[in-house]
Amino acid sequence: MDGGRDGSAADADLSRACADRDDASSRLLRENDVSNDDVVLYEADGGVATLTLNRPGSANGWTGPLQQRYFELLAQCQADDAIKAIVVTGAGRTFCPGADMNDLQAFSKADPSTSSGAETVTRSTYPLHFPTTITKPTIGAINGACAGVGLIQALMLDLRFSAPGVKYTVAFARRGLIAEYGAAWLLPRLVGQSRALDLLMSSRVVLADEALSMGLISQIHPADRLLDEARSYAFDLATNCSPTSMAVMKRQVTHSWQQDLPEAMDEAFELMNKSLRRPDFKEGVSSYLEKRSPAFHPIGDL
Repeated sequence: MDGGRDGSAADADLSRACADRDDASSRLLRENDVSNDDVVLYEADGGVATLTLNRPGSANGWTGPLQQRYFELLAQCQADDAIKAIVVTGAGRTFCPGADMNDLQAFSKADPSTSSGAETVTRSTYPLHFPTTITKPTIGAINGACAGVGLIQALMLDLRFSAPGVKYTVAFARRGLIAEYGAAWLLPRLVGQSRALDLLMSSRVVLADEALSMGLISQIHPADRLLDEARSYAFDLATNCSPTSMAVMKRQVTHSWQQDLPEAMDEAFELMNKSLRRPDFKEGVSSYLEKRSPAFHPIGDL
């Protein structure tokens, strides 16, 4: 899909889809919004944790309290050996269409010499890139509009499953902003430099089909099956894959961007020798030969 009339129409659709953040009924909903402890919901089953961004009265607009709770729950999942994989989704019709509009309006009216809007939106005791430090698999179930800081947070997950027709956009250039929140680092690594610059400079809306074709998302599933599919994938990882192996692989993929091929291969040989000495290797072979599910250990020394 090109960025012409179809992209403009999709941009307008996204704006209309999120308009409830601005009208009177949305303001009333925000006044009765969930407490800070409930802005992200937590559920665990079968080794899989599901985190749900839960500000439906504000279309799951990103705020400091939401970020703090989300990162707290990610840290909790990281520390819990019973959790092997993590799914992240949104309550209601959207995933996260960006910063809460009340905050954006306040920042746009503030004195530029004293305003620190970006820091206020993302203020917490964790760094904004915290999701990338989680050693367990993270999977986004993107159920609706995903824009701005919401899109950047989705890109920090390992995989993104999407419902059909979901609208994705960084939106920054159309708000007079720059490539915020690490977008200039993340996007070229996912979709290449040319496509990254297209998405950033045009800030156009990309629908799920195009997002899949360029590598922005991993899979598309019917909306009524999306969360089940993401959880099923996560459950397969939790049941059949070594937590330590997956953690090492995540580190390899990230670290390899700073290595040349010989360096990456030398590191891989060293890591392979370490894996051969771990009990997970013996268990992986034994369970395969015995035709049973493996009983891998929690994440150990990487």
